[in-house]
Amino acid sequence: MKRERETIIIGAGPAGLAAAEVLCAAGQSVQVYDAMPSAGRKFLLAGRGGLNLTHSEPLEPFLRRLHPLAAVLEQAVRAFDPTALRAWAEGLGTATFVGSSGRVFPTDMKAAPLLRAWLHRLRAAGVVFHMRHRWTGWAAPGVLRFEGPQGEHQVKADAVVLALGGASWPRLGSDGAWQAWLMGQGVDVAPLVASNCGFDVAGGWSTHFSERFAGQPFKSVAVEIDGVMRRGEFVATASGIEGSLVYAASAQLREAIAAQGQATLHIDLLPDRSAERVLADVAHPRGSRSLSSHIKGRLGLDGIKLGLLNELLTREQMHDTAQLAAAIKSLPLGLSATRPVAEAISSAGGVRLDALDERLMLRALPGVFCAGEMLDWEAPTGGYLLTACMATGRWAGQGVLAWTSEAQAAY
Repeated sequence: MKRERETIIIGAGPAGLAAAEVLCAAGQSVQVYDAMPSAGRKFLLAGRGGLNLTHSEPLEPFLRRLHPLAAVLEQAVRAFDPTALRAWAEGLGTATFVGSSGRVFPTDMKAAPLLRAWLHRLRAAGVVFHMRHRWTGWAAPGVLRFEGPQGEHQVKADAVVLALGGASWPRLGSDGAWQAWLMGQGVDVAPLVASNCGFDVAGGWSTHFSERFAGQPFKSVAVEIDGVMRRGEFVATASGIEGSLVYAASAQLREAIAAQGQATLHIDLLPDRSAERVLADVAHPRGSRSLSSHIKGRLGLDGIKLGLLNELLTREQMHDTAQLAAAIKSLPLGLSATRPVAEAISSAGGVRLDALDERLMLRALPGVFCAGEMLDWEAPTGGYLLTACMATGRWAGQGVLAWTSEAQAAY
């Protein structure tokens, strides 16, 4: 007689919930365990400034934002692409719109109503949640160990989906403790490192610059990322820089620091003006005006942009027309380190994709699947990360269904 198969999902973030949705829709018994008091803590945090669900750009360039784009990751996102994600949100009563940057948001810009509707639908479908239950590894092959409000207990399941997140925002539950338990089972895991993160400036800011400009934005600038100039803004911090343009370049900057001990970010302070125009404006006779007044009057550079020029250039360079004009169009800023991974928006590293099969099942642990940010890939902010986390969660759920179906047939 065939028996009902039960799947344990560890992690109640977007990837884990997406896996649960696929499994319960197929009639499987699903138990979700999470160390936190409530589900979707990081999802709610992401929605504080307006929940960026996904991005509206065509799928092919969307996929190129995911690194590395392994076959299984590409398959997962193609199966649940940005259009499908928007339709899913609509199905939960959340209409979406495309912002001026191409990012997709709920019309009310809030995460909580969408999460509430999602959890209600999962519970109505029979998904059982066990909150404040921290997974602490395996007690024996196929036997999971949890530390809960009533102490330690063990659970056996037919299949397991691990959706434990990376190491960013550990206070929300993603502390990376799972690395040791998986490596102890022979799983190849890359170290977790900061992604979509801030950086420290080599040598640090001067006290004058830090006290005057920390927290202020560099607006309407451009930086070179992978050979392409990208426009936007970023922010000065007490020790360095952070913000959307910096996050977009974080992977290449982090890798350069790892390889060379330092990375250099080239900043175009006036992307709307050609190098020739800037040189002509700098070279224009300034008469009795100070250099600062001349730069402000001819180029509109003042505040933090002028402050950065004074911070990075010597007096001689500031008064050399050619060097000053060149710096305005391509100002090199040395960076010495990422900010700690706990401060990052997301993390890179994790379970190496070649440690998984085409279903996202661990080759070393049959019946154990992985999804979401705990996999060794990364993506920039802009909805890419959330979309791929949910897509891999759903793909892992489909993998569980296929694997348990085969096991059921053999039973």
